Order: sequence, then C-alpha cells, then structure tokens
Amino acid sequence: MSPRSLIRGVLGTLMLAAAALSAPAAAQAAPAPIVGGSQATETYSFMASLQQQGRHGCGGSLIAPQWVVTAAHCVTSRQGGVTPAQQIQLRIGSNDHTQGTSAAVQRVIRHPRYTGDVSGGNDIALLQLRTQVQNQPVSIASGSPSENSSTRLLGWGQTCPQQGCSQQPPRYLKQLDTRINPDRMCAAGFNGANELCVYGTPQATACYGDSGGPALIGGSGRWQLVGATSRAGQNGSTCGTGNATIYTDVTAHRQWISQNTGGA
Repeated sequence: MSPRSLIRGVLGTLMLAAAALSAPAAAQAAPAPIVGGSQATETYSFMASLQQQGRHGCGGSLIAPQWVVTAAHCVTSRQGGVTPAQQIQLRIGSNDHTQGTSAAVQRVIRHPRYTGDVSGGNDIALLQLRTQVQNQPVSIASGSPSENSSTRLLGWGQTCPQQGCSQQPPRYLKQLDTRINPDRMCAAGFNGANELCVYGTPQATACYGDSGGPALIGGSGRWQLVGATSRAGQNGSTCGTGNATIYTDVTAHRQWISQNTGGA
C-alpha cells in the first residue's frame, strides 16, 4: 500500500478484480475493512454497499432519502476521472451486502478540491439516487467529535490487516467500537480541520474494503454520522500501523453537502 493509503476506491477496478481490491498506486488510496471487529449487533438502515456487477467495493451512508455520502476515492478511476453513475449500484439497509434496498445512482458529485491524492484531504463524495428510498437515513452530527470520544466503525472490508490477505469481502457487516485519537497520532499530511484521526491497531482497525463507510457516535436508535473511511493514519501496507486510521470529517463538510443536496 502506498503511504497513508487504505482504500483504492476505484469501483470499476475493485469490482472486477478477483479479490475486489486493486493494488494502490502512488499517493492514492485502497479500500479498507474491519479487522478485529464483531458481527453487527443491529441493522443499520442507512448503511450502503457500493457495488459494480454485484461485487461490493466501498461503503457509504444514506443521509437523506435520495443521497448517500462516501469517499471521493471510491468514485475515482485510475485515470483520475469520476466513475460514471450508471456503473454504480447500491444495496442499502441490510447487514448482508447481497440484500437490502437496491438503488441506482443518478449523479456522482465528487468534492471539487479532491485531487486524487487522498493525503490532500477532501476525500468525500455524494451519490444522488435515481429515486428516493424508504430507509431511515442517518443524521450528520452538529460538530466534530472530541478527542478520546467513542466511535463505532462499520464495514464489509477484509478481516485481516495485510494487503491481499483476503480474497473476498465478508458477506455480513462488521462493527468495531473504538475512539477518536489526538490529531498528533496521525501522519504528516493529516488535516485536523476536515479529517478525523481514529484509533486502531493491526488487530482492531478499519482496513482494505471499508472505504467510504461510516464512523458513528451515539447509540442504537440515535446514531449520528461523523466520518467516512479515507486512509491509513501512518505509512505502511498493514492496516492499523501507527495505531491510527484517517477518516474524512463529514461534519466539517456540512455546508458543501447542504449546498449540493439542496439542504436535504
């Protein structure tokens, strides 16, 4: 894995590859999974699986009946362009990523300041669905979580920390309860203004295949979205290296989200 990379996020490549993962290129990201977590203890109505040809590639969160937030690198091709909306399908609201509400994508909106280098920040994108779904969305928290506050991570990523150690994503959703790190625990290139430094180790972390999936605060029936999986917190190809994972701070992008969704 390239420095600070967790998720390659190239849906076309990810979905067609046998392992549903691709080898990350320099300064880009690769999909991250949940290592050391447990099977999901509840059904998250807002949890989305981004897919191509029926293969899971990244996670996302339903924030309104017609809108999903994910990582920008999940909708970026090897050439740096935006993945065409018609190539992306979603499954929403089931712990089994082969089930749940099926939704087609009408429009992909990548953050305009995302450069293709995830260490540059702004690793966030919006997916507008062709039609509204009935699933209950998750609300975005009013502000960034404080240092050492608890957070829950969700994903269908690989369950071992070394790149390529798993050839298939798990079918059933996993969760991991962890905490927000001090900013200093994440590597150079981390931007505390719009990113979250999340605690993790090679035995318990987000990893390849979890990209774009949520970091949550709150509890059952009152979950709030604070982050979207972006990349590793330190250099190295093993997930959890440096005891950190970097998440895009979704709360820091509230204004951009509101502008593009019409306040949805």
